[in-house]
Amino acid sequence: MEIEELKQILPIITDMKLLQELLDQGTIHTFDEGRTITEPGQFVKMVPIVLEGAIKILRTDEEGKELFLYYLEPGETCALSLTCCSASKPSEIKAVAEENTKILGIPLNDHEHWMDKYRQWKDFVSNTYQSRFQELLVALDAVAFKRMDERLMRYIVTKMKQFKTNELTTTHQEIANELGTSREVISRLLKQLEKKKWIELGRNVIYIRDDFEELVG
Repeated sequence: MEIEELKQILPIITDMKLLQELLDQGTIHTFDEGRTITEPGQFVKMVPIVLEGAIKILRTDEEGKELFLYYLEPGETCALSLTCCSASKPSEIKAVAEENTKILGIPLNDHEHWMDKYRQWKDFVSNTYQSRFQELLVALDAVAFKRMDERLMRYIVTKMKQFKTNELTTTHQEIANELGTSREVISRLLKQLEKKKWIELGRNVIYIRDDFEELVG
């Protein structure tokens, strides 16, 4: 990868010395769609910066139930991974490649050194904490205060934006897993949306109206 390519992915970082160090010290890793990158209990050995694709961050319980938290897109890193790195604690989240994904893995020693050496790296990390904290609040609010139909519609909007498409290839069980409910509940709610003609259900695919986000408010 060339430094100009990295500069486009990380527009917040303009310090050429830092960009060069990212390339020199970082290691590129690729993951196929659906590949689990990090499991709860594993120690995080690098700071991951997404270069291509997307990573889905999930919270799991002891029974294996999953709750979707947020996505990581190109130019972003994971605040929860940063926390585990700084505290030398095992991961408490599950990270899965939502599509074919490429990341730049930054060694922990370099991350800690750059926090003092480069103001822009410190700002990058700080901005990551702030943005992810807001997303976690949204996820918490959804679980605590919103009905499941509202959470489902928010989930669909999030997926539409993530993949930039009105056709979502997924199963009712996969949605149920991410929202922490049963397949039967999701199937019933999806059929209600279909009756409103907001979506159309196919085999492992959901066709969504162009104005769906406006309809759900």
